Amino acid sequence: MDYEKSFNDLEKILIDLRDKNNEIPIIVEGEKDIEALKKLNIIGIILSLNKGMSVTNFCDLIAKKYDKIIILTDWDKKGGQLCYKLKNNLIGRVDCITDYRKKIAKKTTIKTVEGLPSWIETIRKKINHL
Repeated sequence: MDYEKSFNDLEKILIDLRDKNNEIPIIVEGEKDIEALKKLNIIGIILSLNKGMSVTNFCDLIAKKYDKIIILTDWDKKGGQLCYKLKNNLIGRVDCITDYRKKIAKKTTIKTVEGLPSWIETIRKKINHL
């Protein structure tokens, strides 16, 4: 893996995500994901799916409040399933942006949103030692 290229590409993706999040809320799986995004200066509206309600009820609340959302669930099997459920429940009601999940997954070697800050720090150290 070309760490420097991956790091630079990921930085561009995160800058774009930050800009989009000024207008579009992000849905993540849990509180640790919210904390991780805040560490990366992504500070717009970030909503946690794990609030003790069903995906259907959560989607109904989202559809009442928003026209467009960014789904940023983990890029493991469970995260993929949650992304699929969210999109299917919101289809025709809310525009769902899922590109960031794919882009980040291609540029990292981790599987979770909460792992992003430490992965970035590790890669930054590797690049500085080259």
